[in-house]
Amino acid sequence: MAKLLSNPCCNSSAATFSSYHNDNINNLLCCSRKINALPSITHFSKWAPRILAGIQTRRRFELRSSNGYPLNAVSLQDGSAANSQTEETQLSDSGKGDSTLSITVVGASGDLAKKKIFPALFALYYEDWLPENFVVFGYSRTKMTDEELRNMISGTLTCRIDRRENCDEKMTEFLKRCFYQSGQYNSEEHFSELDCKIKEKEDGKPSNRLFYLSIPPNIFVDVVRCASTQASSTSGWTRVIVEKPFGRDSESSNELIRCLKKYLTEDQIFRIDHYLGKELVENLSVLRFSNLVFEPLWSRNYIRNVQFIFSEDFGTEGRGGYFDNYGIIRDIMQNHLLQILTLFAMETPVSLDAEDIRNEKVKVLRSMKPLQLEDVIVGQYKGHNKGGKSYQGYTDDPTVPKNSVTPTFAAAALFINNARWDGVPFLMKAGKALHTKRAEIRVQFRHVPGNLYKRNFGTDLDKATNELVLRVQPDEAVYLKINNKVPGLGMRLDRSDLNLLYKTRYTREIPDAYERLLLDAIEGERRLFIRSDELDAAWSLFTPLLKELEDRKIAPELYPYGSRGPVGAHYLAAKHNVRWGDLTGED
Repeated sequence: MAKLLSNPCCNSSAATFSSYHNDNINNLLCCSRKINALPSITHFSKWAPRILAGIQTRRRFELRSSNGYPLNAVSLQDGSAANSQTEETQLSDSGKGDSTLSITVVGASGDLAKKKIFPALFALYYEDWLPENFVVFGYSRTKMTDEELRNMISGTLTCRIDRRENCDEKMTEFLKRCFYQSGQYNSEEHFSELDCKIKEKEDGKPSNRLFYLSIPPNIFVDVVRCASTQASSTSGWTRVIVEKPFGRDSESSNELIRCLKKYLTEDQIFRIDHYLGKELVENLSVLRFSNLVFEPLWSRNYIRNVQFIFSEDFGTEGRGGYFDNYGIIRDIMQNHLLQILTLFAMETPVSLDAEDIRNEKVKVLRSMKPLQLEDVIVGQYKGHNKGGKSYQGYTDDPTVPKNSVTPTFAAAALFINNARWDGVPFLMKAGKALHTKRAEIRVQFRHVPGNLYKRNFGTDLDKATNELVLRVQPDEAVYLKINNKVPGLGMRLDRSDLNLLYKTRYTREIPDAYERLLLDAIEGERRLFIRSDELDAAWSLFTPLLKELEDRKIAPELYPYGSRGPVGAHYLAAKHNVRWGDLTGED
């Protein structure tokens, strides 16, 4: 007891806490190092996220017509839910401005923090999405002052193109709220010092704390242990955002889950996959479930195949050492593309509640046929001269072993064994150093039975099929390929696009995925984060394949830097009577 009371962090906060808890525990609260130390605090941590999530759900899913007015005829929740939400909103409004939010970016000196996390936090502040009382702390091993941190991140902060008039003022105010603490990732003493600094800024108010782990996975557990025991909130919620990779296979992933849950509950862990925060990925469910024209077609009866395509026009570019330990399947397919597949293929959830949506995603994963080696092609880019410029091959990177067989390209055919999707091939393709940069979903529909105009298409009936394309990046768009008569006296058909190009339809700049996901984590919205059983099901699908590839040391097919990938990918598609939609030359 004497040791606890001697903590210098306790002097300023006891009076504030007296209105929330019994007098006989006031002096202990600010020194508590356990997340769920008190029953009343535990109770708060359970209902507070629901309050905030309810508010955000109502704000985010309010449907509007093209003129900006709400479409009040559409109800997103039943009456009981609405009543519950009203009660929670009243509770939340009554405490507005009384609590603080402290965001700690662990690994603050790294590229991800500088290029994505701090800019995303500033964008949220610039758009008035963050609460009135918030502070941002950077934590890493690098020795740095508060001012040096501010100088480091100031060069990466940008303002929205449609609201630049107060940019400098907003940037100055944001940087004033940024502070820094240097320390080791496995040091409870250093995290205790961080806790003291955070408490100074919280000024005795009830606090909520968010930790973003922008660090290698091998130190996740050390940081979580230190943060949970030494720097968690004693009067509000504590949440931790964990970046991928979540292990290398089922065994390592399960071990990571087990270790994290020694210190955190599942509700406190937010496993982030930034692709789920992409505008077009979030629009996927809206497109399907709120448009009558699409939902009846969303099955094996009308869809011939679905393609998930990810390509980058650059190689590992200096991070080959990291990449060689994971490869393209772990880096892109097992998480980004598989997550999009589950959102595409899931059944209609009971509601927009996070657990209802994640339940349906898990059902898809558990229904999938085990991946077979014969349904997978792996490749690796080699050096190539193009346009008078020389491009290094993957193994030319000095950080990559010369005999590496790690794939930089992979294509796979997956199948879902359920009534909706039986027999429909879901093709994935991901690669580095390809001819273009893109990420898209392509839905190819079946041929029209007894098509009256088939003779007008010649022998290539694929040109007569409709195709729905959701371009995730770059130049976000949704377009539908349809058959159309070319104006004139003859009967000549053409395939045209019904095109929704975001940059021409919407004047506002599209928020970065990290902005949406950070806001969701702050508000306790888990819909776009990955649950532990979902992660386990995903790894169960890919682990046997990865083990076979590595045990047999299967050599990847080489392809030139800047090409369309290995020839084997075309044979894989042809095997399932599919033609890759991104290689037709029409886009």
